[in-house]
Amino acid sequence: MKINESGRINPINPYQRNAESQRQEQMKKSTRKDEVTISTEAMKLLEAQNSGNVDNERAQRIQSLKQQVSAGTYQVDASQLAEKLAPFFKQSSEN
Repeated sequence: MKINESGRINPINPYQRNAESQRQEQMKKSTRKDEVTISTEAMKLLEAQNSGNVDNERAQRIQSLKQQVSAGTYQVDASQLAEKLAPFFKQSSEN
């Protein structure tokens, strides 16, 4: 009777090799880096946000309006306000 029969151990090796190759493939997949692509519209928006001139002018305008409102000197142009509100009321009356 043979105790150490080598024929039975060898069939396990192909399964071990297969499992090891699968682990290596999973490691390759997990080490892949993420990529981000930004559309041209997003790039334009980013450039607009980074341009300081527009933001500075807007901030100055807002600060000026805040000072006028707090001092009580802010005057609303009624005709300009009516022109801006007219399309809203016209649209809501049609519905």
